Amino acid sequence: MSTAPRLSIGLPVYNGEDYLAESLDALLGQSFADFELIISDNASTDRTEEISREYAKLDSRVRYVRQPVNIGCAPNHNYCVDVARGELFKWASDDDLYARDLLERCVEALDEHPEFVLSHSWTAMIDEKAVVTQALEYPLNTVSPHAAERFRSTLFAPGGDDDGAVIRTEVLRRVAPLDSYHHADRTIISELALHGPFHQVPDWLYFRRDHPGRSEHEHPTVRRRATNLDPKRADKLRHPMVRLLGEYVLGYVNAIRNAPISGAEKRECFRYLRQWMLNRAGNPAMGRMPVQAEAELGPREVSVVSVVAGQEGRVP
Repeated sequence: MSTAPRLSIGLPVYNGEDYLAESLDALLGQSFADFELIISDNASTDRTEEISREYAKLDSRVRYVRQPVNIGCAPNHNYCVDVARGELFKWASDDDLYARDLLERCVEALDEHPEFVLSHSWTAMIDEKAVVTQALEYPLNTVSPHAAERFRSTLFAPGGDDDGAVIRTEVLRRVAPLDSYHHADRTIISELALHGPFHQVPDWLYFRRDHPGRSEHEHPTVRRRATNLDPKRADKLRHPMVRLLGEYVLGYVNAIRNAPISGAEKRECFRYLRQWMLNRAGNPAMGRMPVQAEAELGPREVSVVSVVAGQEGRVP
């Protein structure tokens, strides 16, 4: 491809052979087609490379890169951002699914509303067989025009990882890259919220798969999750637990300091951060979030088969 696409999709993966083909089918079957799909393989030892290269041969939008060694999940995510060519960016996962019009509706919203820094849809959880198990509410007030309110919401409300989001690349590159301390995925969303409001597509178009091999199940402790993000975190002498938790708080501090907002708004954000820290002072998990609520499905049920490319003909 000689002309830069509008959107770059970064798919960092390690040993994702079980669901990778399904995810690629869902992404390549999108109604919005002006994108590149960057698969960054973190030195997988299963069939991930074989599957990825097969799709790269079939579709010129697919760019496969194999890392020579396992650099960790966080650096692999950041690599995708570094090499992206599109004005918009989206992280994708090797085990999740996406409705055909997810990208189209998110891109349209960003085109119509230049004040939004990202656009995302509601999230539904699916199991190993891609059957919907939960349709989740989105309780964060990230659409607020007030930066401090958006920040407060990312601190205190459950959910908010925004894995299905389409983000303005230039904004994403202005915030701190994904780090490897505890809950680093939450601080990057909070920092994005300080740069502008989020748009929410009012439909379940992003399907997050829960299965035994998912990262949070394979790495249930703070140390193991951090080590998965970056192998260097396994060293307890250089990276004691207090550092893994302290950097989490510092991530919020730096996000506020570097945000393009007024001094008054920054002071309000610091007040919310102090309140959040006091509320969690006795919690060794340092900010464990309450369970995200399940939504009312309304007049129709959420169906993967009817909205996701590559799932046609499958018995739900």
